[in-house]
Amino acid sequence: MKKILLATASVIVCAALAILINIFVFEKNNNFMAGAQRDREQKTGNREGGDSISKEGKSKEEWKKTLTPEQYLITCEGSTEPAFTGKYWNHHETGRYMCVRCGNELFSSDTKFDSGSGWPSYYSPASDSSVGEKEDRSYGMLRTEVMCKKCGAHLGHLFDDGPKPTGLRYCVNSGALEFTEK
Repeated sequence: MKKILLATASVIVCAALAILINIFVFEKNNNFMAGAQRDREQKTGNREGGDSISKEGKSKEEWKKTLTPEQYLITCEGSTEPAFTGKYWNHHETGRYMCVRCGNELFSSDTKFDSGSGWPSYYSPASDSSVGEKEDRSYGMLRTEVMCKKCGAHLGHLFDDGPKPTGLRYCVNSGALEFTEK
């Protein structure tokens, strides 16, 4: 009986932690602009009021006109969509995942896997010219940010807990992607 109660308590604690993590992510995303802009400014040196130009020559105001608010916050401000809410986290069609800003091919469905994280995950980019990496020290963590090599759009983060053959997990926001069938 004690083992059953202990197991039940463990499940409840894990569920509570998962809920708290999702609440944290949701709250963080409801406050996208202030936090993401501050983090982006710290990383890039841009200051509020500056209208930085992307690799494609578009200003933030031009991106705001061509992207949805969520796409803009993710790709231009480095925000993150809440887990298990994005369009492609549970997507299983065969095709290619392209950058929502420039159309660069980023990932293939051949390398997509279910990481259990709630975000689309891939163990390898489509090619060497698809995805760039840089150190990300935001939110008091040391991570590797991944971005589109062609236009610089923020995609997500890279972790070393993926499957074979690479052992990598490119954890990507659905809002940074467009899907094209093969």
